[in-house]
Amino acid sequence: MKTINDFNFKDKKALIRVDFNVPLDENFNVTDATRIQSAKTTIIKVLEDGGSCVLMSHLGRPKGVEDKYSLRHLENAIEDIVGVELIIAKDCVGAEVEELAKNLKPGTVLLLENLRFHPEETSGDRDFAEKLSRLGDIYVNDAFGTAHRAHASTTIVADFFPENKCFGFLLAKEIESIKKVMDNGEKPVLAVLGGAKVSSKITIIENILDKVDHLIIGGGMTFTFIKAQGGSVGDSICEDDKMDLALDILKQAEAKNVKIHLPVDVLAADAFSNDAETKVIDVTQIPDGWQGLDAGPKSKAIFDDVVMQCKTILWNGPLGVFEMETFASGTIELGNSIAEATKNGAFSLVGGGDSVAAVKQFGFEKKVSYVSTGGGAMLESLEGKTLPGIAAILD
Repeated sequence: MKTINDFNFKDKKALIRVDFNVPLDENFNVTDATRIQSAKTTIIKVLEDGGSCVLMSHLGRPKGVEDKYSLRHLENAIEDIVGVELIIAKDCVGAEVEELAKNLKPGTVLLLENLRFHPEETSGDRDFAEKLSRLGDIYVNDAFGTAHRAHASTTIVADFFPENKCFGFLLAKEIESIKKVMDNGEKPVLAVLGGAKVSSKITIIENILDKVDHLIIGGGMTFTFIKAQGGSVGDSICEDDKMDLALDILKQAEAKNVKIHLPVDVLAADAFSNDAETKVIDVTQIPDGWQGLDAGPKSKAIFDDVVMQCKTILWNGPLGVFEMETFASGTIELGNSIAEATKNGAFSLVGGGDSVAAVKQFGFEKKVSYVSTGGGAMLESLEGKTLPGIAAILD
C-alpha cells in the first residue's frame, strides 16, 4: 500500500483529492471543520518536502454552477487550519487553471473550484479526469468520504498516474483502522450495531459474523428481532418483512459461536416526543400505544459488561433516539463504556453518520481510538466491498 510517506515531493506538485464537503451556516461559515482538519497533515507533508499542493474537492450536490456551493466560501477556514495563504481558482479544469498550476511555487497551495460544477465528475468521465491529471505530478487520494464513488477525481484520474499515486495520511489511517477491526483485531472483537432498520445493516451483519465474538444490537433494529422471537413491541419501529431474516441472523450467529446481545428492557414512551410520558418496560412486553426509544437500565448494565470484556470494538449506530435528551442516556452510557475500555487498552473504531454525530455531541471524540470521516464509504467497507477509490491506488 503506497502512502504519502513513500514519496518525496521536493519540486513536485501534489494533486490531492480532499473531502472538504463540510457544513456551512447561512453566512457561509464552516460549522464543523473536522474534514479540513483531517487533511492538514497530508498537505503539510507535501509543503515541508518542498512541494506544492493542488487541492480538489466537491461541496454539496450542486445542479450546475451554484454560488452557494463555491469552494471559495471555505478559504478562511482552510487558511486558518493549514496556516498557508491559498491561491483560488475560478474553475477546476481549463487553460487558466493549468496556467495557475504550472506556475505554482514550492510551499504554495492552489484550491480548485467545486468539481461537481461539472457533471463529468460524478459520471466518472475519462476526458475530464485527464484534464484534472494535467494539474499535478503525483496523485494523492485523501478523501475517504468519497472513496466508494467511482468519480473522475476519486478513481478515474488515478489511471493517469500509473507509478505516481498514493494514499494521504487520512485515507491510509481509515484503511488501517477498518483492517484492525475486520482482519487483525485482538480478540474478543465486539461490534455494536444500532440505528433504525435491520434492512440497512443486513450486509454488514452477514459480513462481520465471521470476524466478531460479540454483537450488540440496539436502536430501532432491536424490535424486529424481538417480534420475530414472539415478543410484543407495541408501536415500536419494526420491519415485519425482515423477521425471518432476523431469525436467520440469530441462527447464523449461533452456528458461528457469536454471542448476540439484544436489549432486555427499554425506556418506552407514549409518543415520539422528548416530553412524552415514559416508563421502563421489559423489551418483550411493550403494550400497544407505547414505543421503545432507548435502552433500559438492565440492558445498559449488560452492554457495559460486554464492552469491558472486549479488546477490539466497532461502534456503528446509536442505541436510542439520542437527538432527544430524554432518550440519549443509552447512547451516552455506551460511549462511556467504550471510552473506558479504550483507556484500558482496547482499540475502538466509530463509524457511520449517526454514531459519529453522537460521539461529537457527547464529547467522546478524543476518548475513542478512531472516528471515521466517511459515512457511506465506512458502511461499504464493513460490508466487505473494495471501494473504487481505494482499488484505483492499489492497482
